[in-house]
Amino acid sequence: MKKTFLVLTILSLIVLMSAFTKKAPITVFMIGDSTMANKDTTGGKQERGWGMMLQQYFKSGVVVDNHAVNGRSSKSFIDEGRWQKVLDKIKPGDYVIIQFGHNDEKPALDRHTDPGSTFDANLSRFVLEAREKGANPILCDAVVRRNFYRQVDSSVDDESLRNTVYEDEKVNSDTLIDTHGDYLLSPRNVASQLNVPFIRANQITHDLEQSLGIEGSRKLHMWFKPGEHPSVPNGRKDNTHYNIYGGSVVAALLADEISHQVPALKKYIDRKKIKKIKKSLK
Repeated sequence: MKKTFLVLTILSLIVLMSAFTKKAPITVFMIGDSTMANKDTTGGKQERGWGMMLQQYFKSGVVVDNHAVNGRSSKSFIDEGRWQKVLDKIKPGDYVIIQFGHNDEKPALDRHTDPGSTFDANLSRFVLEAREKGANPILCDAVVRRNFYRQVDSSVDDESLRNTVYEDEKVNSDTLIDTHGDYLLSPRNVASQLNVPFIRANQITHDLEQSLGIEGSRKLHMWFKPGEHPSVPNGRKDNTHYNIYGGSVVAALLADEISHQVPALKKYIDRKKIKKIKKSLK
């Protein structure tokens, strides 16, 4: 009788302790460029990366740890030791969202990679090394640039857009013109080859911007007329980087896609908030 009572007491204590033991949250790491990165918000600055806005679409149990940095390519992210810092933090069961392309396209030797070659190799490295740590990689292609002009100027550095002032834009197309070319193929191909969930970030943002049209799509980006906002007194003309609204909308649409492509994360994603955003776009 005493022995039975002791066993029951021990079992009760185990159940009680497990009830009060908090499960460690899943971390969703993010690596990428300025379209995803955290931004300086001091002085009312309006620029936001979509990765900076993603946490609001996750319920408790998931923590977003955004390591994306302005101006980085898959090459410079590795060469500067930023990828190693992420690897050192990863624990089994975490996720890593990977999105590069905007700066891999640039000719600068410290950033440039080639699709079908070095770009694919870097993306594969992220995937394989994340898996070695027990994490689950997720690949995205690059979000679209807002470009309604048929003659694409590939020499323009996205980072230099922060120094622009408001002016009228050249438009000679009713539909968005792609600026990424074969750099969109690498994430898709690597995802297929290595059996990685793939997020159609380019198609989703293309459809979003196209649906809003030439004028309406400006409201997603750092487009401000002189005097419209005190943080950019001379205005700004920036077709790459998102403002608060744009970052929130893109994050909602990509969270929605994650819920479809990564079933294990679906239960953590706040569908009500996403539906609210999607409804506002109709």
